Amino acid sequence: MAATGAGSPSRLVQYVVVRSDLVHKLSWPLGAVITQACHAATAAIHLHYGDPDTQRYLAELDSMHKVVLGAADEAALSSLSDSLTQAGVAHKLWVEQPENIPTCLALKPCPKETVQPLLRKFKLFK
Repeated sequence: MAATGAGSPSRLVQYVVVRSDLVHKLSWPLGAVITQACHAATAAIHLHYGDPDTQRYLAELDSMHKVVLGAADEAALSSLSDSLTQAGVAHKLWVEQPENIPTCLALKPCPKETVQPLLRKFKLFK
């Protein structure tokens, strides 16, 4: 992939943040947790389908870039959602039903440099 240069559009990324305690402490099957991430990512795309960044992200179908990060628990995920809302960053907090359990969130596709500072404390999901 070519590097982003002066005057060219910045790289779009969709961040997905998943509660790591679902796997490591609550013993959810990995497939169920992956499903939660898929739900959140799809919902974020759907909710912001008309957004120019989302359209550009989808137009580059074969070079989509996602980053999956881990949140320690429900409190960390909820705090992140609040911080994103306060910063005006569009995202979808996925709450699994009928259990009403917040499991993950996904940001709409956006330039990496605009949201990375808000996500700095979260590490790659393991």
